[in-house]
Amino acid sequence: MLGMLLSILSGALMSIQGVFNTGVTKQSSIWVASGFVQFSALLVCVAAWFFTGRQGTVTSLFAIDNKYMLLGGAMGAFITYTVIKGVEILGPAKANMFIIVTQLLVAYLIELFGLFGTQKATFDVSKLIGMLLLIAGVIVFKWK
Repeated sequence: MLGMLLSILSGALMSIQGVFNTGVTKQSSIWVASGFVQFSALLVCVAAWFFTGRQGTVTSLFAIDNKYMLLGGAMGAFITYTVIKGVEILGPAKANMFIIVTQLLVAYLIELFGLFGTQKATFDVSKLIGMLLLIAGVIVFKWK
């Protein structure tokens, strides 16, 4: 239940953040807005690290087995950029529909093939049907 609630909160925050970042971009620039987003996230993370007992050390990052996993931060900059541009071009609802469908599709493929150290899932026809229904929903929503 907690996982579902946190995921719902995450989705809501991502949608709101996309609108906020697009608004900041209109009055600055996309890279200034993206940089501020990443910098403010760094400040929040550092503060949270101090207030939660400083579990882990920064040097522990150098011991990560799969170094490519450290690219998540760099991906975050491009995620911020692409969300801002998507919201700017499509509007919040349409942009988030495409984002969510793509997230679900890629996440399922990662599970299905056991990529990046995840536990491999078995193919399930009901999940395929669910994905097709989700895509159909996007088509219906986008229909004019």
